[in-house]
Formats: sequence, C-alpha cells, structure tokens
Amino acid sequence: MTRWRLTVEFDGGPFMGWQRQDHGPSVQQSIEEAITRMTGEEARLHCAGRTDAGVHGLAMTAHVDVEKHVTGFRLCEGLNALLRPDPVAILSAEPVDDGWHARFSCIGRRYLYRILNRRAPPTLLKGKVWHVPQELDVEAMAEAAKHLEGFHDFTTFRSVNCQSQSPEKTLDSLEVARVGEEVHFRVAARSFLHHQVRSMVGTLSLVGKGQWTPGDVRHALEAKDRQELGLNAPPDGLYFVEAIYPEA
Repeated sequence: MTRWRLTVEFDGGPFMGWQRQDHGPSVQQSIEEAITRMTGEEARLHCAGRTDAGVHGLAMTAHVDVEKHVTGFRLCEGLNALLRPDPVAILSAEPVDDGWHARFSCIGRRYLYRILNRRAPPTLLKGKVWHVPQELDVEAMAEAAKHLEGFHDFTTFRSVNCQSQSPEKTLDSLEVARVGEEVHFRVAARSFLHHQVRSMVGTLSLVGKGQWTPGDVRHALEAKDRQELGLNAPPDGLYFVEAIYPEA
C-alpha cells in the first residue's frame, strides 16, 4: 500500500464543489472514479480544504492510498488520461509516509480572489473572475483589509451553514493590489470558515465603491453578526492557491 500526495488543478465551473455530492458532480468524485478505473480499487480521496461550487483550484493538495504498484509518473499520466474531458488535472503524484494527511498535516492555506475591474464584461475570463465595472479604490480596500488581519471572531463573515466549531480564526494576511485590469486579493491563514474569503472580498468591494468606509468594515467585524455583512462575493473569482505543510 502506498500513500500518494496529489497536486490537483481544476476549473470549478462544472462542479458542485470539491466534495462528493448527491445532487451533482464533484472534483472528488471525478478523481476517485479515475483512480478506480486505473487500479481496480475503491478509492477514497482526502483533500487539504473543501471548495464550494464554482471555486477553482490552482494547486489543491490531496492524498489517496493505492495498493497497486505504480510509479508517480504513470499515476499522473493514467489519471489525466482518464479524467478527460473533465477540467481536472493531476500536476504531480509523490509517495508520502502513511501518517501524512492532506488535511490534518496542513498548517496553512492560501487563496486568491480576482476581480475584473473594467467597464467591458469578460469574454475569455467569463466564469474565472468577478466582474465589477465600477472603478474600485484599491488603497481604501487595502486600508480596510488591515482591520480583518489577526485573531478575531469572524461570525459576520461566516456562512450560516458553516460547520466549524468556533467562529474564531487568525487571518495571517489579506493583501489587496491592482494587477492590470484586475484587483487581486491574496489571503492566508491556517484555516478558514465557510464563505469567509468571499464574504470579506464582497464587503471590501463596497469600500472600493465608496459605499462603505474602512471603519464600517471594522464595525461589521466587531458586531459578530451575519446580518451586518455587506456582501458575499460570487465563487467565480476564487482560487485555492496552495496548501502549506511543515516540510515546506
């Protein structure tokens, strides 16, 4: 038995999210079915973090145990062939110790959110960004983002369906920068609440539009009340960037 660490890239558009669902396709299901077809074994995939419907992955980390003898190269090649035409790719497959776990060994997660900030709607980037035609004040959003960094009760920015035992999290960083026609939000923490990144981005966009002040964001955070949330951004612009492990 070999435990394989997989790095996965995927377009979340056609899926109901990473995790298997009874009501639609998932990234997990696609990969597990490909592994079963390749090895003849029932596969159980574990990942570093679940993603919602429409959220994308640049380098999601997952692991799976496989009894069949196979090299990492052959595992990648075989799975990528079997995954077609689903928009999922295995970027790498590396053997790891039996005690290593994609979720529980992870000590940090990074996300990117992309806003296309121009008048014209997206064509090539449709489904890959959130289109906001009104010009955004990036400096004001960056100032407001500082109120969200650090250890807080993030109830305001937490989905009512969140299953986390506590709303308290430490947000390591939330950087806002203009990149050409886009505004990028780079977010890092050990772990996140359900919809936390999308809720923070949506609320910060109100600051960028001049509808909220940076102080309003602080007051919303301190309220610890989901009713005080400004806006929940759509999933299209959200990307799981990286899972961080001790050896890195």
